[in-house]
Amino acid sequence: MKIEIWSDYVCPFCYIGKKQLEQAIEKTGYKGQLQVEYKSYLLDPTTPVHAEESIYSALSRKYGISVQEAKNMTNNVADRAKEVGLEYNFDDMKTANTTAAHRLAKLAIDEGKAEEYNERVLRAYFLEGEAIGLVEVLERLATEAGLTKQRVQDVLNTDEYDESVEKDIYEAQQLGVRGVPFFVFNNKYGISGAQPQSVFEQTIEQAASEAGLKKSLNIVGDAGAVCTDTECEI
Repeated sequence: MKIEIWSDYVCPFCYIGKKQLEQAIEKTGYKGQLQVEYKSYLLDPTTPVHAEESIYSALSRKYGISVQEAKNMTNNVADRAKEVGLEYNFDDMKTANTTAAHRLAKLAIDEGKAEEYNERVLRAYFLEGEAIGLVEVLERLATEAGLTKQRVQDVLNTDEYDESVEKDIYEAQQLGVRGVPFFVFNNKYGISGAQPQSVFEQTIEQAASEAGLKKSLNIVGDAGAVCTDTECEI
């Protein structure tokens, strides 16, 4: 059974939603039977590659609020991230153009390293304050995730995979996606945003049942965009 995820690397709820999905897969007992496919979306393709604006400044400018109010806004998101085991570092976070990151994500799929790559880039941005819009940073992160260094350089120095990224964005538009993360389960059920954990579990159960999947025995117990309480709007 396939699960498609449209997301962007600078969307805080995309990382939260990714963790929620992973936990739901573990809890429902279908790990190893679900194919997760990452799809690209650019929340703000106009962001400069060498962006240096802090997240607080960007939010302050976008919403017409004070920097302190922007910090309060991110505190709420950070609290939500902690619920899934993530310690967001908004103090060091800066705006970033993610076009190149998404092109490398397509290479990661081809090299069988999609999960490793996506996790590495998200962690670098939200927890480590890395400038993921810079090619030198992306090259290092991609190779750390197991991608071939020469192929990484080839992609970063050309427009390779541009069409694949644009195709994902077009598909999202055709589906009427209005916010990310956006999850599609078995081409039938959709979840928009980082919804309550129970929503992910119930959707997996429903789609897996209809697909005829059987539970495994290792079920575990409980353990630049406009961002609302659950998602980043497109």
